[in-house]
Amino acid sequence: MTTQSAAAAVRATVYGYPRQGANRELKKAIEGYWRGRTTAAELHRTASDLRRNSWRSLADAGIDEVPTGDFSYYDHVLDTSVMVGAIPERHRAAVAADPLDGYFAMARGTQDVAPLEMTKWFDTNYHYLVPELSPDTVFAPDPRKQVAELEEALALGHAARPVLVGPVTYLLLAKSAPGAAADFDPLTLLDRLLPVYAEILARLRAVGAKWVQLDEPALVQDRTPAELGAAERAYGHLGGLGDRPKLLVASYFDQLGDALTVLARTPVDGLALDFTERAATNLDTLAAAGGLPGKRLVAGVVNGRNIWTDDLERSLATLGTLLGLADRVDVSASCSLLHVPLDAAAEHDIEPQILRWLAFARQKTGEIATLAKGLAHGTDAISAELAANRADLASRAGSPMTHVRAVRARAAAVTPADARRSQPYAERAAAQRAHLGLPLLPTTTIGSFPQTTGLRTARADLRAGRTDVPEYEKRVEAEIREVVSFQEETGVDVLVHGEPERNDMVQYFAEQLTGYLATRHGWVQSYGTRYVRPPILVGDVSRPEPMTTRWTRFAQSLTDRPVKGMLTGPVTMLAWSFVRDDQPLGETARQVALALRDEVNDLEAAGTSVIQVDEPALRETLPLRAADRPAYLAWATEAFRLTTGGVRPDTQVHTHMCYAEFGDILAAIDALDADVISLEAARSHMQVARELASAGYPRAAGPGVYDIHSPRVPGTDEVAGLLHEGLAALPPERLWVNPDCGLKTRGWPEVRASLENLVDAARAVRSALRTHSS
Repeated sequence: MTTQSAAAAVRATVYGYPRQGANRELKKAIEGYWRGRTTAAELHRTASDLRRNSWRSLADAGIDEVPTGDFSYYDHVLDTSVMVGAIPERHRAAVAADPLDGYFAMARGTQDVAPLEMTKWFDTNYHYLVPELSPDTVFAPDPRKQVAELEEALALGHAARPVLVGPVTYLLLAKSAPGAAADFDPLTLLDRLLPVYAEILARLRAVGAKWVQLDEPALVQDRTPAELGAAERAYGHLGGLGDRPKLLVASYFDQLGDALTVLARTPVDGLALDFTERAATNLDTLAAAGGLPGKRLVAGVVNGRNIWTDDLERSLATLGTLLGLADRVDVSASCSLLHVPLDAAAEHDIEPQILRWLAFARQKTGEIATLAKGLAHGTDAISAELAANRADLASRAGSPMTHVRAVRARAAAVTPADARRSQPYAERAAAQRAHLGLPLLPTTTIGSFPQTTGLRTARADLRAGRTDVPEYEKRVEAEIREVVSFQEETGVDVLVHGEPERNDMVQYFAEQLTGYLATRHGWVQSYGTRYVRPPILVGDVSRPEPMTTRWTRFAQSLTDRPVKGMLTGPVTMLAWSFVRDDQPLGETARQVALALRDEVNDLEAAGTSVIQVDEPALRETLPLRAADRPAYLAWATEAFRLTTGGVRPDTQVHTHMCYAEFGDILAAIDALDADVISLEAARSHMQVARELASAGYPRAAGPGVYDIHSPRVPGTDEVAGLLHEGLAALPPERLWVNPDCGLKTRGWPEVRASLENLVDAARAVRSALRTHSS
């Protein structure tokens, strides 16, 4: 096909779309089902309506080919495990009795059965359920969900393309099932899995699929020759099938490198690639490989992970270059639009000119359609759109919000000494022991307590003007009194105030810092029915006034036990926000760190002896390619130390991380120089404690003993067992006892029971240690 005919044939498409609905209808329906207020039939109807509305919205925006199968009740990797029959032994009875309840049991667990492990989806804030596989795993196709959703879309008249997690990525994301050898490699199951995919592809073709997309984002990571060979074998096999639809292999989040050449030479019918800034080398690699003659290329030129309006002229230039490299070039976002909010037009509180800088999912589909039109018919066909786009980009670049001289001068004046504690850890630890007087195996929580309906209603009433500030603050004080009283009665050693005043661990701070923009409806799925509203980093960051000291001081006035000051760290403030794309992330991180340093100093001056600066996103933001990691870790760890470096030796600095593969960043965890780190460990059975021990980590740690992302209450014996596993790795004088994460998503009854069991277990193990030592 000539370049001219390739341009004429261009189509607009996307890889996936937000699932929740304009008003988070899916979240409400699922949680209603869990509580018995919604029937399964009602839940399925809500889901069907949401899918239909999404497809209609895409088609109305000019998207020529809509995705199916990207919808999920909880997680698309969990959906894949169901599709290939990889159901853990402990969940099989529940799935056989009721597939929907069994599905949710795998995701959330039950009182009797633990859920699948959960961790971050590459370097995003989305969480997936980790497949559990073993040498005994028997795969069996079950594509009912994928087939039904394709049939739905086709019946509505849409050109539809099913989207599946590819077999190589699925296996690379999996872990050894309980009882399997720790060194078992799930990728050895590839030849067993491929016939199952072949049958699923045949089923989809039989009901009308012309194309099927197989997502292989794991191939953008550093891969061994054996892993690349597995990808070539997989797509040589699937591409060589006779009874199949056309295959589009998609990859995103970074550049493919050698994997691009490997995939290009397989007999698949097309590739979908990321061509945004972080994956810009894909274009050169593709050109060096001779392009994709005879194949389809879906070009992800619109950033699917951030919310800034696209530079349409720059994207058109990239697309023009790509036209000569494939038989057919289509336009898309760089990845699924799952990672951005639904519609910027719903943000009525944002100043209209600033709103034009933003593109959420619906705006991005419009950009994609505009680019496809311009590529097919020339720039004259979209001249008005290009003029408006140029004006919007210029407005943002010239705004006084983006550059504040005083903020930049302060950041430029930072010295290495500003990012160091005044004494080494051993001396600090001795000073903290004398100052705090804590027992062996001290107990604490991560920070938040249940956010009750009453609290959420009080915040909504304050926003709507139905209550005044003094009345709202009385409600917050009452909640803090209850939280502190409960912790004292239960016997927790280091208390928290429970964070009742906070809507979100990032948004709360963003609303009080300059340079940030908050949204009202910008919800993005984090996991399951957990949605967050990432704030937007628009300009330079500073802290006009204290943010947390009032509530921490009030909580401390209620007790003689230490109360932790609770802050969100600079890396997480970036990772869980939509960040600036007009300056390096390290520069923004330094600005945020200096703002938080002011808050740390104020907390210490107010008498706070324990200050926790959470960095759950440190691992999440780790670049996918090893070559890019040293630079990131250098500015990320500096930002944390800059936040905490000014406190006295007897002030104990904590940090917290959760739901990530910590083994990759143990050196960076050490470089943070925190006195205590708490980490998720319950679902992974204390794996991180063993990793810390193997790395020679010299400071205190609290590997979690209570999985707060499941409704089940861990028994005292279960918690004690995990503590003994922790003690096998870490000495008792450096082991803390705590949940995996904050408790805001849990209900009070399960929190009360779980923390009582946690404290009882700590006391029992502490007593046993004293008896043993005597």
